[in-house]
Amino acid sequence: MNLSMRQMRAFLHVARIGNFTRAAEQAHMTQAGLSTLVREMERQLGTRLFDRTTRMVVLTAAGRRLLPVAQRVLGELDEVTARLGAEGDEARQTLRIAATPLVSSHLLPQVFAGFRDSHPRIRLKLFDADLRGVEAMVAQDEADMGLGFFFKAAPGLERTPVGRFQLMRVAPSGGDDAAPRASVPWSSLRGAQLLGLPPDNPIQKLIDRHLAAIGPADPERPAFNFFGTLISMVEAGFGSAVMPTFALAACRRHRVDTALLVKPKVELDFFRVTRRGVQETEAMQAFCGTLTQALPALSR
Repeated sequence: MNLSMRQMRAFLHVARIGNFTRAAEQAHMTQAGLSTLVREMERQLGTRLFDRTTRMVVLTAAGRRLLPVAQRVLGELDEVTARLGAEGDEARQTLRIAATPLVSSHLLPQVFAGFRDSHPRIRLKLFDADLRGVEAMVAQDEADMGLGFFFKAAPGLERTPVGRFQLMRVAPSGGDDAAPRASVPWSSLRGAQLLGLPPDNPIQKLIDRHLAAIGPADPERPAFNFFGTLISMVEAGFGSAVMPTFALAACRRHRVDTALLVKPKVELDFFRVTRRGVQETEAMQAFCGTLTQALPALSR
């Protein structure tokens, strides 16, 4: 026995209306098609569900026993499918993004503003966390995508480059304009008092490899966990720092000078991470398009 939803709906239409012709009209099908569904249902059950006369159709004892069961089954099915459909619509119109603190506070607000204007029906949610926290939120389906400098993908995640940033020098300044109007060689950092991220930070490891080419590392170099702290300490005169140009928006809020580092020019890929195997939604595609177009202007 394999009763179908179509058979049970046909049965309920006839039971409620008591007439095959009018029930077929309400079900938007032919009377012959409706009658076939009911007869096939009776054949599978091995019993009649309706007594048919020339004037009316009434439920048999078996039909009366089946009626509340069919009503409950289809009622619960309709309720859960409606709820799932509403949740699916909301999920398709909501995009949850996790990003590291400086990206969240100084890079994404401008991107969000532009995206909101061009896609007003898509709701954006932003979560700020450290790099490991961003990866964890994506892996646990608490965020649809994560943004940051991921030097390798965590298990179960896929990473896709969406932009590129050059390394720059940030130094104390008395001026107000932090735009990088000049470039300086890495050798200009020789002997300078430098601040940095913790030594095990992947970005700092890259920076240290290039600093090693111009002199020994300073074992007493002050280290801070966040770029925002580094910029504030540079402004206060405690030294200079090296960081990607994605921090330019934050630098413009402080009295610091920035200059692109060259000889060699060093760039870092900026990635988004998503759960492996998850289908990309239209909202994700649209946002990544906006982000990719916006990032070059935010790095100069």
